[in-house]
Amino acid sequence: MVTTEPVRILGIDPGLRRTGWGLITVTGTRLAFVSCGVLTSDGDDDLALRLRDLHDGLSRVVAAMQPDEVAVEETFVNKDAQATLKLGHARAVALLVPALAGLPVAEYAANLVKKTVVGAGHAEKGQIAAMVRFLLPKADPATADAADALAVAITHAQHRAARARELACAAPRARPARVGRGASLRTRA
Repeated sequence: MVTTEPVRILGIDPGLRRTGWGLITVTGTRLAFVSCGVLTSDGDDDLALRLRDLHDGLSRVVAAMQPDEVAVEETFVNKDAQATLKLGHARAVALLVPALAGLPVAEYAANLVKKTVVGAGHAEKGQIAAMVRFLLPKADPATADAADALAVAITHAQHRAARARELACAAPRARPARVGRGASLRTRA
């Protein structure tokens, strides 16, 4: 559903070393850059401490930025099962923090993000950053992680109206009452 009220969308590109975040506003079909950044963790710390730091950092971002909706990029599964599992932990934190704040959270595959923003599902990081700067002229993300997070937010902005229509179509509709022979359509006051 396209609305004329501004909607603040927080995009998150989860990672254990670097988690990118980007906030945009959407008014109708107009996108506007608000802010972006990266949360980092010390690779020498234990996993539990790194996850706590990520939780605390994302909690601060959500509290400060006051988003209306959140979009998180799905994890990419690679050959290193251990690295994929650790990335899954970071993604869980990225899903949990906004959920605890009572915010709706959407998830998008990396290929869909690339296709939505660049037009090709296998785009390079540089192409994503260039298109983010084109679509959000005031944005100048310092890292690929922040650019990716803004791309996730843009993807959500583009797909949220379609998702709302799908949900509306899937909702059960009230069927009109059958009118039999001799029945009246008039209602009594």
